[in-house]
Amino acid sequence: MSPILSSISIEDLELAPSQIWGAVRLVPLIRRNFREDLRLTKRNYNTVVSVEFDRRNNYYSYVPHGLVLNWSDDGTPVAALGGKLSQKSEDFTGVKTLRRMAQREDKNSLRFLPSEMAMEAFLAMYFNGPNITWQDYSRQTFADGLSPRVEYSIRGYSISDLSEALRVFEIHENQVGVLLFVGEMLATAFVVPHPADYRTLHDTLLMDAYGETFYYYGLYGQAQALKVEIVDRDINSLDDLRVAFDRMRHDWAEFQTVMAADLLQRSIESHQIYQAGTFSLQRFSTDLDKNLTNYIGESIVDDCSCLQYLKIYGLSGSQTRRAYLLQQLDRSQWHLEKAAIALNTTLSDLVHRIEKANLGYILNQEVREKAKKARR
Repeated sequence: MSPILSSISIEDLELAPSQIWGAVRLVPLIRRNFREDLRLTKRNYNTVVSVEFDRRNNYYSYVPHGLVLNWSDDGTPVAALGGKLSQKSEDFTGVKTLRRMAQREDKNSLRFLPSEMAMEAFLAMYFNGPNITWQDYSRQTFADGLSPRVEYSIRGYSISDLSEALRVFEIHENQVGVLLFVGEMLATAFVVPHPADYRTLHDTLLMDAYGETFYYYGLYGQAQALKVEIVDRDINSLDDLRVAFDRMRHDWAEFQTVMAADLLQRSIESHQIYQAGTFSLQRFSTDLDKNLTNYIGESIVDDCSCLQYLKIYGLSGSQTRRAYLLQQLDRSQWHLEKAAIALNTTLSDLVHRIEKANLGYILNQEVREKAKKARR
């Protein structure tokens, strides 16, 4: 069984020099020794998908495409069937009901919805609300929990410069992924097992979901060229040039790794979704640090802990604040005064923060009015 991830590592991947177009920076990820016994292909949906969360709640989301994972149990190569290079989007097909986020379709085939597994877990976090009937909460909260929980995202084609960047940027030999920065903030990290899979899935970055923050960074941010130079006087032979060039690429990679520190230098909480032979499909989230960009996502690792697949979603500041408040309420058993003490604030200020996070509906009207008067 593959290990559960405690952090995201791309040490087995080589970071090539970044390419810039406007506010967009793409950092190609190269895999020199890739596996042939694990492949990913795209399945088009272009529909609203409904997945049953529990007996009372369903998860709804617009899903442009799913991914199909194929693997072999004995290490023999597998073919990736069904991938498309076309950028043409199919007509919207209405609502499609699926039984699970990840559904086995054959002995060695698994269909799953990229990013949706992580978003479902994010929305479901503390979804049922308080388990003690505190008088501070509304009747709706006890009857329906925190329902409906709604989060908004934008698609990549709404981000300025991204479409043109994906069109003109070079895809490297043996490239299996990319770090995508918008206005120098890490918007997504995308890794697949095989270079042929990446070429097929490269354009899906336009249909991926992104937090609203990256839309604004695309409008107002601007990526800067990384200046790393080779000193002429140190070059006296081809060997010297080769050493200097390798050092320059190393410096580029090191700096670009630092740029992605909010993901790569953070502990994560991960949970296994499916065991596919020796490969483990997991979803994860970073700790909810309000001073950093937080991420949710999913990954596939092999039995050697090597990352074979990665897809992340960057939470906006408002999404982080909502999740953090729910986390603190849950840890305080939904007792408002205890939660206020844990957050080193007053009860009225806590209620105000809950209101600002668009969660005011979970409280009864008396508590909300009393907090407003106290703040006046």
